[in-house]
Amino acid sequence: MNFKIGVDGGGTKTECILVDDGGAIVARHLAPGCNPSIVGPEQARLIMTDALCTLLEESKIENPKSKISATHFYVAGATGFWREFAASLADFGRTVAGPDSLPVLELATDGAPGLVLHAGTGSFVAARGPDGAVHYAGGIGWRFGDPGSGYELGRRAIGRALLELQGWQPPTRLATLVRDHTQLGEGADAAAVTRFFYQHGEPNRTIAALAPAVLRLAAEGDSVALALVLESANELLALAVQVATKLFPATPLETLRVGLSGALLTHPVVARALAPRAPFPLAPITEAPIEGVRRLLARNG
Repeated sequence: MNFKIGVDGGGTKTECILVDDGGAIVARHLAPGCNPSIVGPEQARLIMTDALCTLLEESKIENPKSKISATHFYVAGATGFWREFAASLADFGRTVAGPDSLPVLELATDGAPGLVLHAGTGSFVAARGPDGAVHYAGGIGWRFGDPGSGYELGRRAIGRALLELQGWQPPTRLATLVRDHTQLGEGADAAAVTRFFYQHGEPNRTIAALAPAVLRLAAEGDSVALALVLESANELLALAVQVATKLFPATPLETLRVGLSGALLTHPVVARALAPRAPFPLAPITEAPIEGVRRLLARNG
């Protein structure tokens, strides 16, 4: 029997699976994030190499490398970097490297034309056109926007909270939420909160970590939090509409397959609010990206 390896890697975690000829998962391994833009190229290679070796050890298969027919990498960061890494591997069968958007696009469209909107720490829109070509929009990183993402939502919340702490906006629960997030104490003013985020060693992750709490406020009926959530998500939806209109000029948009991926977009409050504003049906994706990797292995391995 032959086996295949699939990897879904990002800034937060690296998930690996080993599947048999029938597509059943034989072994799994979870490792730290391996995005070279975050951890650096050398550390990214080390994390991935260790993850692959550990996966094979945990599989309990005798001489596993002799039985690997294909290995697929769908990883955040420069695709060229991962293609070079994949090409350097020996005894891992046919190696394929692609962006981490492909697994969620697979879950959204099952290989057919369509789109997926994804929002995690970052965000992007991925699409498969009528000719089967894959397109990517957004995903330009936390420094430059990523609407709908955890970072963008946290950034908006901090901006509003700082104006409240300065006394220029009516006080809401957001100011308390942001101040508590810094652990600076109740007496912290806008200047102290600002210094905390500017001086933090990992500002993108720290700011993005606010997103679940902002969503919770929105779900509890906080009007300011809800407005921030929807403003951010609507920007990502507008990008998706632009992509769909350009790629499918002859297709009624209401017939397109479009998925919502990530905890932010699939949150009931967000999904319900976006649905009437979208020209196409939005189907929340409940399966993890690694399931998309498994399907890609079955279809293209």
